[in-house]
Amino acid sequence: MKRNYLSYLLLKYSLVVLVGAVFAQCKSDTKNSSVSTDENEQAQVVDTFAFSSNPVKVPEQEVKTLEIGDKAPDFNLPGTDGKYHSLSDYSSAKVLAVIFTCNHCPTAQAYEERIKSITSDYKEKSVQVVAISPNSPLGLLPEELGYSDLGDTYKDMIIRDKDKNFNFPYLYDGDNQEVSLAYGPAATPHTFVFDEQRTLQYVGRIDDTEKPGTKNGEDLRNALDKILANEELEEPVTKTFGCSTKWGWKTKNREKIDAEWAEKEVTLQESSTDELKEVIKNNSENLRLINVWATWCAPCRIEYPEFVTIQRMFGDRDFEFVSISGDKLSKKESALDFLESTNSAVGNHIAVNDDKYALIEAIDPEWNGALPYTMLIEPGGNVVWTYQGEVDFLELKKTIVEHPMMGRIY
Repeated sequence: MKRNYLSYLLLKYSLVVLVGAVFAQCKSDTKNSSVSTDENEQAQVVDTFAFSSNPVKVPEQEVKTLEIGDKAPDFNLPGTDGKYHSLSDYSSAKVLAVIFTCNHCPTAQAYEERIKSITSDYKEKSVQVVAISPNSPLGLLPEELGYSDLGDTYKDMIIRDKDKNFNFPYLYDGDNQEVSLAYGPAATPHTFVFDEQRTLQYVGRIDDTEKPGTKNGEDLRNALDKILANEELEEPVTKTFGCSTKWGWKTKNREKIDAEWAEKEVTLQESSTDELKEVIKNNSENLRLINVWATWCAPCRIEYPEFVTIQRMFGDRDFEFVSISGDKLSKKESALDFLESTNSAVGNHIAVNDDKYALIEAIDPEWNGALPYTMLIEPGGNVVWTYQGEVDFLELKKTIVEHPMMGRIY
């Protein structure tokens, strides 16, 4: 009997300890989960957001910009915060500033910090700033992305919002552009300011100088101050400057440019080891992107078309993409066939020497020889970026556009 009682006490004590430990662990897990939720709240909201982008062609039509005295058209658009936003959501604001802007346009990017500053400075004055991207992804060419790492898709907008830490709602209207057609933005950025009755009082530019650091949004600030004070604006309509709105009926131009690119001649130059060393030295005046690939390398083949897109994006600037095939010279025809299938109308090379170790040393002695291998080289041969394996193209494009030779602004 005594032994059974002792066993009972031991069992009871063990259960108490176990329950306490489990409870403590649960508290600990809850705390960690709370911290994780705080850090990743926006990403989780967006991931579970019911909206799925589906841009469609829009019938060509005349676009009219709202006139002074017009009422603000209603909207219900998805934001980069993973929520829908409507005009009524901002009914408590005395003044509403709707700014049509986008990711890719250099002018739009030049004004991002000024928009943030205005949003912050006028928040306590009952002014609500809302940004809307009007562009259809269908109407945007790679050649129009030369000053950006991003296009104007909804997903790209989420990335830009995160990169720039926007303090204003950033809404997407690229699927059918119904809201943008109702407002009529001519370019990005284009600003529409409404009073408390949501009557248009100002339409036009943010200020008259694009270069960051030269102005502080004086035209928009003046409009906000006048409207808040119930005073008449001396110049309620100003011209705007920036990239034209990419309407959903501009797809024919994209088809034309795509076809022209597909018709370009693709060649594959046989190059000696010394000639490849000269390629790496980069005696050109361009920032040079080099990708070493091979037809037998599946990751190489999968990612290669993205390099061609990058050439189309930045090729009109001080930039060039060069490819080097790691295939044996006897496989030149297969390599050329692949390059032709990807419209790789760039400087393409294949080594005449089948000694792969000589090829490795010629390209980069620090490279271990695994494919694919990518390098970004300044004029004069200074290597500023390398990557072995499949490239993160968002990182690469950001590296290119933010290089001192390039930049996001004219």
